Amino acid sequence: MARSFSGKRPKNLGYTVKTLLSYMGRHKFLLLTVAVLVSISALANLLGTYMIKPVINNYLLPGDGGGLIIGVLITAAIYLTGVLSSYGYTQIMVRAAQKVLFDIRRDLFTHLQKLPLRFFDTRPNGDIMSYFTNDVDTISDALNNSFAMVIQSFIQIVGTLALMFVLNWRLTLIVAICYIAMFLYIRYSGKRSKKYFNKQQTYLGELDGYVEEMIKGQKVVKVFSHETENLKAFREKNEQLRKAGTGAQQFAATMVPAVVSISYINYAIVAVLGGIMALNGMADIGGLASYLVFVRQAAMPINQFTQQSNFLLAALAGAERIFEAMHQKPETDAGRIRLVNVKEENGQLISCDTKTGQWAWQAENGDLTPLRGDVRFENVNFGYDSRRTILKEISLYAKPGQKIAFVGSTGAGKTTITNLINRFYDVQSGSITYDGINVKAIQKSSLRRSLGIVLQDTHLFTGTIEDNIRFGKLDATPQEIRNAAKIANADSFIRRLPKGYQTLVTADGANLSQGQRQLLAIARAAVADPPVLILDEATSSIDTRTEALIEKGMDQLMEGRTVFVIAHRLSTVRNADAIMVLEHGKIIERGSHEELLAQKGEYYQLYHGMFELS
Repeated sequence: MARSFSGKRPKNLGYTVKTLLSYMGRHKFLLLTVAVLVSISALANLLGTYMIKPVINNYLLPGDGGGLIIGVLITAAIYLTGVLSSYGYTQIMVRAAQKVLFDIRRDLFTHLQKLPLRFFDTRPNGDIMSYFTNDVDTISDALNNSFAMVIQSFIQIVGTLALMFVLNWRLTLIVAICYIAMFLYIRYSGKRSKKYFNKQQTYLGELDGYVEEMIKGQKVVKVFSHETENLKAFREKNEQLRKAGTGAQQFAATMVPAVVSISYINYAIVAVLGGIMALNGMADIGGLASYLVFVRQAAMPINQFTQQSNFLLAALAGAERIFEAMHQKPETDAGRIRLVNVKEENGQLISCDTKTGQWAWQAENGDLTPLRGDVRFENVNFGYDSRRTILKEISLYAKPGQKIAFVGSTGAGKTTITNLINRFYDVQSGSITYDGINVKAIQKSSLRRSLGIVLQDTHLFTGTIEDNIRFGKLDATPQEIRNAAKIANADSFIRRLPKGYQTLVTADGANLSQGQRQLLAIARAAVADPPVLILDEATSSIDTRTEALIEKGMDQLMEGRTVFVIAHRLSTVRNADAIMVLEHGKIIERGSHEELLAQKGEYYQLYHGMFELS
């Protein structure tokens, strides 16, 4: 059964309908077949009802038994045709609807993968997930139920009125007045309930987002014993949704009873007047019997049409949200320089398809620039929005093979710098160069392929431990995966698990400790064997002994390559070639561990515990 209208009405109806029809047009043969079969089914119902007149007048009243049997068989054949057509279009409609939904989900997911990180940062996860759940479900309901029903209801309404005029135009004038009364009430109810639909969709989105947030944060909720407070907040949001839903449905819910009541009154009036006309010879018995059946059936297609119009509007509202997301501009990538494997022949570098451990940037004309890992910022200014600048006049350099560390308080801009290196965001002013090439000239896929990133907040996917490590390099062999795990010092704990590398990871690694999850994330970066590595608090949840072993393995992996480290724990950056101290979006100190201690500035005070990183 189709769901009730639970969302706002579409704002850009023309664009939404046009886009949805374009998806339906990809399967127009199936949908055309559905339309034909629906029309046959509706016409068969109308013709079967009309057959009451000739059967009664020509065979029943004269007492023609043979003719009566023939008339009944013809009527039965008409209805059987309608039944078979109904069965046919329902089965075909299911296939057509699923094909359309498959296309929409595929295109939506594909487009979301191309959107910039800013899109996901500015929208709740629950709202994005609702594209694939609530919004797609409303379209599914409309396609499976409303598409065929609207066609059938329209044909039955028009056909019923036409045949009623043919059978008795005088009585039909009365019926037409009742029809007008039905439509006026439907319009009245629709206007009264319309204002609540926007509120209902807003409150529904807020409630969905709140529920998802609380479920994902159950550990935190239980730690602080906030169940009662959360339940109170849920009840408030649920009550808002209840009130909006009641207001939206209280008028709409009266439409069907009102239409049925008017149809009953209409039927009583027509039956009495029709009987009087038959007694006075103004109408024949067969025609009156057929006519009264049509009157009795007249309310059904109107009710269906009324219900389906709401379902269609709900589907269009859901489709509009989906198409708006698909209309968002994807990440712009004007870069033409790409990363390639190279080898040296006769003193010159040439590109090759095999992995050589050497990389180079290849321009469109084929010129190769060796990848050295030289990263430079020149007067970079950046803010996530125009109201607040995060980085101010940042100039820095990371020479090839250096280990560069960023330290500073929370919000100083450490992670933002790494987000700019891999172009999750673009700078407002200034420039970032990679081996002398502006990062905007490099293809984003190549740029990011040259960077291995280990985040503080690890994310593991549902699958085996081996699958999660292989995510860093999809064609990695089992031996490469084990070698990467050894570098990250994850091999020992993995082999102690019941199924080793085939142990299933679920719920973002809930069956593993935080330290074990980070070890897997580091192994994932190691198997990718990237030219440049970014560690964003990568060892924050690992004990000191394990951390030392990991750093030793990483030193072997990153030998001769550039490494960026973001850390709160100053012990992790002592062996860095250069340490940069950031505060309020500015680099206030730069140097090695010994040099910064000698300066007795901010770093010196942080290191000796005179200040704390907050």
